[in-house]
Amino acid sequence: MQIYADEAARAAPSPPPATAGPPRRGWSPLATAADAQSLWPRPEVAPPRQTSTKASVRSLARSMTGRAVAVNAARKLFSSLLGRTWSIMPVPDVMFCAQQIHVPPELPNIMKQFTKAAIRTQPRDVLQWSYGYFSALANGEPLPVKDRVEMPVATQKNDSGLTPGLLKVLHKQLAKKETVSLQELRIKWKNLCLPVEQLHDLLLLDNFDDGVEWMRFFALACSALGGSLVSSMKHACEILTEDPEGGAARVPYDTFAFLYSYLAGLDEEIPQERTQSFLAALKEQVARKEDMVGVADFSVKRME
Repeated sequence: MQIYADEAARAAPSPPPATAGPPRRGWSPLATAADAQSLWPRPEVAPPRQTSTKASVRSLARSMTGRAVAVNAARKLFSSLLGRTWSIMPVPDVMFCAQQIHVPPELPNIMKQFTKAAIRTQPRDVLQWSYGYFSALANGEPLPVKDRVEMPVATQKNDSGLTPGLLKVLHKQLAKKETVSLQELRIKWKNLCLPVEQLHDLLLLDNFDDGVEWMRFFALACSALGGSLVSSMKHACEILTEDPEGGAARVPYDTFAFLYSYLAGLDEEIPQERTQSFLAALKEQVARKEDMVGVADFSVKRME
């Protein structure tokens, strides 16, 4: 009997902990496991709550709204970080295939002519000259391009920048107007990359407040190329002539007489009577040549 009592004691559940309060009435160390389950029943679990369809939809909507807010916040943060990184990192090279690139058919010829013009003209400031080139091309005006490559006439010590080729370009651009504005002359002068000081010095030689009479300014520019009246008129004939290069460089007598009289009048050492006498003799000489004056028709002895 004692053996059976010991086995029943071992099979019985242990008493509850002290914190659980005093044991329930009727508990005995000799109680069986079934009795223990009846004495301490398991806690009841509440059945799952029955939710309606509308409540489920509202809960799902709230969940999706929260996720959407989080996604939008993440997108804004990523965009801000990407913008900062993009401003620091260089733009990667993008490869395109031939089908994606459209080259205007007239572009190759435009760039070819532009390159040849730049080589012939040899501008000091390529960007400034390019601005004048494409502006004239867009407006249908004569281009600021030399006929050929030339070496500057002025020495490096006293370099005015003006050459016969550049003066010829100016004449092509402005000769159609008898009088040009100072603003237009400055723009054309600047587009040829000529020094502004040289232009101011030439304008001080005459009064051009009401506009620049082009042929007068042309004569002053020829005097800047040549140090004497003879060389000035030689440059004028070579620039204005329609003869081929290396020819007689002939110009109409009236044009020659106007330029010569104007430049001689600025020289105080040349009296007016001497100028009139020379022109009268020259007119008789070229009367047999269709009133065309060439470089060979005047010499140092006759003009000076």
